[in-house]
Amino acid sequence: SGGRFLAASRSLVLKAYMLRALGFFFAVLVLLPLAAIAQNSSPASSAQHTASPPAEAITLQPGDVIRVQIWREEDLSGEFPVDEFGMVVLPLLGEKQVTGIAMRELRNLLLQEYSVQLRNPSISITPLRRINILGEVNKPGLYEVDPTISLAGAVALAGGATPAGDLNRIRILRSGEMLRERVGAANTLQSADIRSGDQILVEQRGWFERNSTFLVSVALGVPSVILAVITVLDRNR
Repeated sequence: SGGRFLAASRSLVLKAYMLRALGFFFAVLVLLPLAAIAQNSSPASSAQHTASPPAEAITLQPGDVIRVQIWREEDLSGEFPVDEFGMVVLPLLGEKQVTGIAMRELRNLLLQEYSVQLRNPSISITPLRRINILGEVNKPGLYEVDPTISLAGAVALAGGATPAGDLNRIRILRSGEMLRERVGAANTLQSADIRSGDQILVEQRGWFERNSTFLVSVALGVPSVILAVITVLDRNR
């Protein structure tokens, strides 16, 4: 009789521990997603979206590249680097100052000068920033990017984010120093003040996000084991 009482007592204690463990795992199942949501909705991750200025207001800077396309003049078209003095060498025109001039005004100036030697030229120009796209991207490297496209578009040029990459965690670095943290992927390069030589760094998703499938499977599997043990204990009482 004493042995049965002791065994029953141990069974009740073990059952109580099992029930506590069951409650703990259910709490984990609820709290972990909430913690991940809180992490992603923190003030730092709000990723300010800055209104982008019109494309015509964009100006070239040293280190940029200007793409010039002249209709039916392939020999005069191409991509031309802007040197440290803000100068670019263009076919027929030679060396020209191009920095600090709005795109529309610069196009009109080039159109006027090319009209001296070409008949009714049709010209389009595109500024390009030379930036490094690094971190959790499939093809990290140096890219020439139109400043009117978004950071998400720039990341797409680098093959897109890896499965571990998080477009809500983009950092901008300049000369090895942090310039901006968690910039919104919808921002354009121009609105984010990204210049040639800067780095766009795509960071990893949070630990829970990367391991959520495993954690959920564990959280769902452990209670089943606990319930099975409790059932066995009840049968043996």
